[in-house]
Amino acid sequence: MSSGDFSRRTLLRAGGMAAAGMLPGVAFADQPGGAGSQTRTVTGTLEPDVPDWYYLPVGVPRGVRQIDVGYSYDKPPVPAGTRGNACDIGMFGPEGHELGTARGFRGWSGGFRDRFSISASEATPGYLAGPIEPGRWHVILGPYTVAPQGLRYRVDITLTFGPGGPPFKPNPAPETAPARERGRAWYRGDSHLHTVHSDGRRTPEQLVADARAAGLDFIVSTDHNTSSSQLVWGDYAADDLLILNGEEVTTRSGHWPAIGLPAGTWVDWRYRAGDPRDFRRFTDQVHRAGGLVTAAHPFANCFGCTYEFAYELADLVEVWNGPWTQDDEASVVHWDGLLRGGRFVPAIGDSDAHNPDQRVALPHTVVLADRLRRRELLAGLKAGRSWLAESAAVQLDFTVSGGGAGAGIGERLAVGTGTPVTVRAVVGGVPGTTVTFLDQLGPEHTETVGDSGAATVTWTTYARYSRWVRAEVRRPSGGPNTTVPHAMVAMTNPIFLGTGR
Repeated sequence: MSSGDFSRRTLLRAGGMAAAGMLPGVAFADQPGGAGSQTRTVTGTLEPDVPDWYYLPVGVPRGVRQIDVGYSYDKPPVPAGTRGNACDIGMFGPEGHELGTARGFRGWSGGFRDRFSISASEATPGYLAGPIEPGRWHVILGPYTVAPQGLRYRVDITLTFGPGGPPFKPNPAPETAPARERGRAWYRGDSHLHTVHSDGRRTPEQLVADARAAGLDFIVSTDHNTSSSQLVWGDYAADDLLILNGEEVTTRSGHWPAIGLPAGTWVDWRYRAGDPRDFRRFTDQVHRAGGLVTAAHPFANCFGCTYEFAYELADLVEVWNGPWTQDDEASVVHWDGLLRGGRFVPAIGDSDAHNPDQRVALPHTVVLADRLRRRELLAGLKAGRSWLAESAAVQLDFTVSGGGAGAGIGERLAVGTGTPVTVRAVVGGVPGTTVTFLDQLGPEHTETVGDSGAATVTWTTYARYSRWVRAEVRRPSGGPNTTVPHAMVAMTNPIFLGTGR
């Protein structure tokens, strides 16, 4: 069948098949002699009322050595305020493409690449190398936004026949970083980072170099919707940086990084917030694997980026994402509101760095852990024993004491309502800033830090008045990393006061 015949079939059937999200398939014949290649082309138009995902079946015969897929789509002009065309792409193997079918997943590049290859020995970053088994494969198209005129697409699929190469050998990151191990200590880490395995422009090697230069103890790799980078980090690991695995689960209802996953773990992303059973199904998967769920950049101003899922199913809230913006301010206000209402979801800060001009560790999270290992780091984060910093130059120690006892970030000081509580912050590396103590009533005490950048700030309260206290360090001028005034330089999770919870 010619490409023109495929085009006519697609145009005729796409609208009728929209509810099923299925496009007409392509079939390939057995290759006489077991060598050479075959190409099929599919074209069509997706209308603005299409579902989120479309599947293009590809019948793969025996003897295929490599699959190559390329695609393109038109980008017609649209009026101001109207979204134009953007379409993602990925691949599922013959094991199936049903929701949660991890064995069928073979890769995802979103809209970052216009072509990819898969073979037994290697694959384009974002895709999983492995045998090309015969059966029904599926190219997945994700119309992210569709112009009023519709989205005209073209998909070219090439199968190359011949003997397969040597099998790909995964090399996950080591589970330790002995040069950074300090026992029970405060460890600095950035838990939201991207490489060329999704839409980042840093190679894994470049990311490791930048993380080490930023003074981090650990990072979490969170490429969008794929597990491919998790299988190669051992090629780039250093003994002075712990690399943990993750995935930024990028749905049409928001992003939620799953962090601290065993290597090779893939989490599905093909659902919206309308059915909480789907979200819970996959957050449960992450928790069974020993990982944590982060509500990422809750107020990011792009379609599909704002977090719309339930906060009670998240372990962490990313209140600070990259250089300080009004989006981050809104996130902190919302998180503070959850805290005032009695729901403590620990705050986390990450750089979400994609490109070399985006600074790794701006911001990052400093967590108290029993050692520099995955389980202990995640335990510290989940307990809220952490604070957020603009850079490794920022130092902060935040404690409370009263009635002969003391407590630190994420802990509780069990004192009576009439016992005075001394709140104390020691900061360094923060010239031109203010230190503010807050409780459920809002800001309670503020002091200015001098040119030395170091200060000790104290304040006295009672559990009768303050259910919890936390600290913020801000730069009134905004500073070099943002044009927004009163930019955050550091902030803590709360310390709870009193005998209740």
